[in-house]
Amino acid sequence: MFWYSGSLHQEDTISLSIRDPALLYGATVFTTLRIYQKLLEHPLTQWQAHCNRLSQTLESFAWQDPNWDHLHQGTELLAQDYPVLRIAIFPDGREWITGRTLPTNLLEMQVEGIKGWVSKQPLYCRSLAHYKTGNYLGAWLALQQAQGQGKREAILINSQGNWLETTTGNLWGWKDGFWYTPPLTEDILPGLARSYLIDYLSLCYFPPKEVVWTSDFIKSLEVIAYSNSVVEIVPFQSIEIEQEILQFNAQHPALKLLQECYKDL
Repeated sequence: MFWYSGSLHQEDTISLSIRDPALLYGATVFTTLRIYQKLLEHPLTQWQAHCNRLSQTLESFAWQDPNWDHLHQGTELLAQDYPVLRIAIFPDGREWITGRTLPTNLLEMQVEGIKGWVSKQPLYCRSLAHYKTGNYLGAWLALQQAQGQGKREAILINSQGNWLETTTGNLWGWKDGFWYTPPLTEDILPGLARSYLIDYLSLCYFPPKEVVWTSDFIKSLEVIAYSNSVVEIVPFQSIEIEQEILQFNAQHPALKLLQECYKDL
């Protein structure tokens, strides 16, 4: 079941022209949101922030706005059956909304941490990194290679070897009493979870620091985790990089500072 261009569809296929730029070039913009308590109005759902991201990207690309009433209607409808929704917009304003479940082992991932793998080459990168477009081939290839080696996530790098982000979220590191995250100047996605966590930590504790993640900096970290709107916060227990395996404390007390951001509401 999915929503497409103003109506609900029960099948699991979509019909596109062979000349559709979405098919030819991955020309869509999208956002993925987690629906808390089946409510778009729940503060953690961040419905308006997701709409704003879509609108700002469409404006940047000079694409047509969707019918926002249709988009809201479809999202409300699917939110009753799916805890995670992906909303994509085509250049001509068509909206496409699909739903899925949360990862079955999400709680285990959050508690025990996951294994990660660092891409050895900047070839595996996201196109137009500051935007969420349908062209995710580089990140998808990195994720497939990581999972083929028994890892849960891959970390993308730039030509200098600095760590940027995971294939699905933003990076967080802890040392010396502070949380650190790569700066947006490193061509990473300004994730909504990232922005939410920065605002929360700045208000309730202390502002996180934005620094470039060089090799030396990474090896000084006690904790590494990643965030996105679906999984919230997931720590790494280990990360493999060029035959070396870095170990981290996935139960470090500092993680509670991030995890509390999603428990107070």
